[in-house]
Amino acid sequence: MTHTFSLSVQVVDEITKKNIITFAFEKSFSFPSLLVARDFQMLLPPLLSVALVVTDCEPTAMSEPVVIEPPRAGGLLGTTKGDSAASLDDGIADTANESSEEESTGEREEEICARNEAARFSEMAAVPAERGSTALTEKAERPNSLSVPAAGESGLWTTRGEAEVKLRMGDSGLSAEPPVTIHQVFTSAVKRFGDYTALSWKDGQQLKRLNYREYYQTCRTAAKSFLKLGLERCHGVGILGFNSAEWFISDIGAILAGGFAVGIYTTNSPEACQYVAENCKANIIVVENHKQLQKILQVEDQLPHLKAIVQYKDALKEKRPNLYSWAEFMELGQNEPDAPLDAIISSQKPNQCCTLIYTSGTTGQPKGVMLSHDNLMWTALSTISHVRLADATVSQEVVVSYLPLSHIAAQMVDMWITMRVGGLTHFAQPDALKGSLVNTMKEVRPTAFMGVPRVWEKMQERMKAVGAKSSAVRRKVAAWAKDVGLHNNMARMNQSGATGQTSLSYQIAKKLVFKKVRKALGLDRCTKCYTGAAPITKDTLEFFLSLDIPLYELYGMSESSGPHTISIPEAFKLTSCGVALPGCKTKLHNPDEDGVGEICFWGRHVFMGYLNMPEKTEEALDSEGWLHSGDLGKQDQNGFLFITGRIKELIITAGGENIPPVPIEDAVKEAVPLISNAMLIGDKRKFLSMLLTIKSNLNAESGEPEDEMTPEAIEFCRRLGSKATRVSEITGSQDRAVYAAIQEGINRVNEKSASNAQRIQKWTVLGRDFSITSGELGPTMKLKRPEALKIYKEEIEEFYKEVATPLTPNDPLPK
Repeated sequence: MTHTFSLSVQVVDEITKKNIITFAFEKSFSFPSLLVARDFQMLLPPLLSVALVVTDCEPTAMSEPVVIEPPRAGGLLGTTKGDSAASLDDGIADTANESSEEESTGEREEEICARNEAARFSEMAAVPAERGSTALTEKAERPNSLSVPAAGESGLWTTRGEAEVKLRMGDSGLSAEPPVTIHQVFTSAVKRFGDYTALSWKDGQQLKRLNYREYYQTCRTAAKSFLKLGLERCHGVGILGFNSAEWFISDIGAILAGGFAVGIYTTNSPEACQYVAENCKANIIVVENHKQLQKILQVEDQLPHLKAIVQYKDALKEKRPNLYSWAEFMELGQNEPDAPLDAIISSQKPNQCCTLIYTSGTTGQPKGVMLSHDNLMWTALSTISHVRLADATVSQEVVVSYLPLSHIAAQMVDMWITMRVGGLTHFAQPDALKGSLVNTMKEVRPTAFMGVPRVWEKMQERMKAVGAKSSAVRRKVAAWAKDVGLHNNMARMNQSGATGQTSLSYQIAKKLVFKKVRKALGLDRCTKCYTGAAPITKDTLEFFLSLDIPLYELYGMSESSGPHTISIPEAFKLTSCGVALPGCKTKLHNPDEDGVGEICFWGRHVFMGYLNMPEKTEEALDSEGWLHSGDLGKQDQNGFLFITGRIKELIITAGGENIPPVPIEDAVKEAVPLISNAMLIGDKRKFLSMLLTIKSNLNAESGEPEDEMTPEAIEFCRRLGSKATRVSEITGSQDRAVYAAIQEGINRVNEKSASNAQRIQKWTVLGRDFSITSGELGPTMKLKRPEALKIYKEEIEEFYKEVATPLTPNDPLPK
């Protein structure tokens, strides 16, 4: 017979006899209550004991919210004041200061979130899965001017900015949804969510907001200002700066005015800015501040189409012809008539280009990826349906905007998906990736969060560093909870259900650790944590899974308007990128005997073509219109996609062996936690070698890696017997303990290699970590191999001056 019991739990440190934590909750058991106290002790880690008061209750709804009395000092993964990692993890360490009232409030909010989530699913249950909610698939009649050409009237691709393309329409489901323009979607959002906050940001200590109605009107004013400055149809508006309301307004204003919105990476050199601006024939460039303005002024004489520059932050330091502050710019369109703008808007078609996304240029010059209104709006709709987002009238989604908006992933999440569901986008501070992001997250408490792998890795490193300084008891509690979390989440993932999430040990671990970690990271309301834009290691995925924070991988490219596959709670496998979005198809081109082939995409998210680059476009799109990604992958029987490598990254040795570098690089980083970046070398060479970097702190101002190592790296060295605290101390003396540990880790990786050709023969530790500014990493922290090969040409050539000498136990270091 099943009974519901009320449990009052007191966990005690057996060494100090101090109370660690006390809490109470109700739980249903299918065995006698006398067994509860006896078996409960077995759930806890060593050095802890438990006292329980068990009361038989009616098997009804939960009683009062759980009240947790935290320990008197430090957190479960606690740290001390002044810890360099505390900026990220102070919430974990700060449980001693949390009141039971705060915890109860958190419980109530969690219940509200659960009810809202249930409301979303019930709303969607009445609609076919591929179509999403009725609010998302609103069928407005298209005016005649927005008709889509029939098959044969236009091709699937073009390289001309003013041209139209044939859309990859389907016969049913989401792929058959009527095409709409950005303006149509925006006006629909204003009608449905006019008074909801659309954008928010901190100006000093003051929180500022724009609702959807104000947002739309401001974009219209910006569009009229662009027209007054001379923006021509199908010419670019370059935007060079950190994420802000002005960035969004410039982007959408450019589109409404008939131009192309063109994001430019803030890390670009003046020459790189000049290339993009010239390629898109930019009439206007919007810059953030004086620093970015100087880049444009250096190349201004090489931009024949440029008519004006607008600076949206800080006061202008100089007055120049055709240079405007943001206030001056907005004033230009304030009193302009609506008719000319409305005429341009009504002439726009869903199958015409509105945005250019410039690839980061890891190989050759960046290519201008032409995305249509339909590309953006349909991809947003399909993504919303897949991840099951409801609109703001049910529960408003909240996201933090901090990833580069010149990248399609950030645009899709921060701008277009939020617009379609009436979500709120909050802009982080410009130093987000230098340390302030977690503070913003804790203030805003997003419901969805997208992080590139390096963001998640940094969180992991800092949490480990803080945890290493905790007491033995707290480390054991944390380790036990993580073991429970990983076990239960893996069981849930493999069984595609909620199995394990209701187990008693999981519930205790959630109260003891998981909720504290989520709160400390600002993820306590976040039900959707995503990772993408670069490969992520299995170690990082398992680390967060053990903390009850599953990271859902997504996969796509600029040419697919962002996502093509996304993992979701109901379709989630570790190291898989999930299944294709509704209305999208995947094909593996020329698969080998293991089923690995080039991943190809089909759907309305596939881009129009590269601007003015027909040859490159024909390389990417085959005669049938399939987009060839250049990535290698395989699918399982359930449609889960696994990325195995990249064709252009494949190392083909002098002996003809094809070797994907990423799995080997990831294995080395997992084997030697000291390593930050690993780059495999060996194309057209007789053997493999590797460049390694050590985890080091980043300069808060420049973002450049410093000589001082991270706390985690220093702790690793201490365990080896090394006293090094700086990278230079290791590389300068070739620290024997550290170098031996690296070699041992590489030996372990080599032992698992598929063939002798895949064994790493030589390696070296570089004097500093890779970074964006020094050129080895792209804007999304993806390794730019061709650039790194140029930068470290001398070190690489040193590997191959002589034949590799076999390593022996008596000589464990590489020559």
